[in-house]
Amino acid sequence: MSNIAFIPVRGGSKSIPMKNIKVLNGKPLVYWTAAAASGAGCIDKVIIATDSEEIKKIVLGFELPKVEVYDRNPDNASDTASTESVMLEYIKKTGLKQEDNFFLIQATSPMLKSEHIDGMYNEFLTSGADSMFTGVLEKQFHWRRGKYNLNNNDEVLCVIPVNYDYRNRPRRQDFEGLIAENGACYINTVGNILHDKCRLSGKIAAYELPSYTSYEIDEPNDWIIVETLMKYYEY
Repeated sequence: MSNIAFIPVRGGSKSIPMKNIKVLNGKPLVYWTAAAASGAGCIDKVIIATDSEEIKKIVLGFELPKVEVYDRNPDNASDTASTESVMLEYIKKTGLKQEDNFFLIQATSPMLKSEHIDGMYNEFLTSGADSMFTGVLEKQFHWRRGKYNLNNNDEVLCVIPVNYDYRNRPRRQDFEGLIAENGACYINTVGNILHDKCRLSGKIAAYELPSYTSYEIDEPNDWIIVETLMKYYEY
């Protein structure tokens, strides 16, 4: 059994051009997750899957142990392609074993650390779960958009509580809150991924990370926030 860390990075990015190699806190964005995976004791191999020769050159220039580059099919690097599509492409092309553990790590979560990956894996082994994701605890009151039906069959737009009773508002210290995926890391077996065509399957568990790891870099404002946090936490 092997533990494979898989980091998909596209050359195209609409909101932040070439964001995966844009310098964040002194290093290209993709460096942070590549280094975290490389430094994790549980990881045997780190795969950076990209369609960009420029990204490939920069990643190989890191000279990080365990790190290899996989040339992904451009069809699986389009704006409409799912992450699962490139996961399945790599798994089928390289013939990984069904029992191998597949760690999907997203470069847009640069505050993921080696210790987080090792801690997650240890908990995965003892949890009895089939798959696991990293998440953060949110103690916020969530509402979703909805509609009320009136007696005359007219509909009125409204919002509906999701995770609490507004008539009995709990104190924060008594409120369980919700676990939100932070998008940093997912663990599943190769066999499960091939069967379900999904990063998560079966009995799913969550590995809780600090609240500051909740930010993913998708928009320019995220970049400012994450870089500030990385400096504060001395990355």
